[in-house]
Amino acid sequence: MPPILRHVLTGILVLLLDWLLFRRLTIMGAYPDVILIYLIFIALQYGRTVGMFAGFVLGFITDAIYQTWGVSMFIKTLVGFLMGFFPPESRDRPMMMPQQVFSAALIISLFHNGLMVIFLVLMTQVRSGYHIGTLWLGSALYTAVVGTLISLFLYRTR
Repeated sequence: MPPILRHVLTGILVLLLDWLLFRRLTIMGAYPDVILIYLIFIALQYGRTVGMFAGFVLGFITDAIYQTWGVSMFIKTLVGFLMGFFPPESRDRPMMMPQQVFSAALIISLFHNGLMVIFLVLMTQVRSGYHIGTLWLGSALYTAVVGTLISLFLYRTR
């Protein structure tokens, strides 16, 4: 199977899993963003142009699903572009040790979710501790844990 087709099908699967499964696995309102984890993988493997395009497409579909028109698209495009600046030693199969994944995923999720909270607060004019505690910090921590678990699974299968 051509790599582009494999990544498109994987992206569709990730979107469906995020929409149908992971958004329902909340812990005190926090949910993991597996789309962000997949976007990071794509950007690290193929560079900033492909990462930016993947962020745009994944963000557009996320905006269509969750009715946040333009917010996810902008933030995921920015994350895809910025993650493309960090090329691994080999672009064939970027591999981080599971110990490194948690801190990297936490930092990226804090950046991503921080921008998301800022835009949502500006759009809705609602400020509460829920936005900071749950959407920003809780979801970033949850995303980092899920990313670490995924990396442990992938690290063991290689």
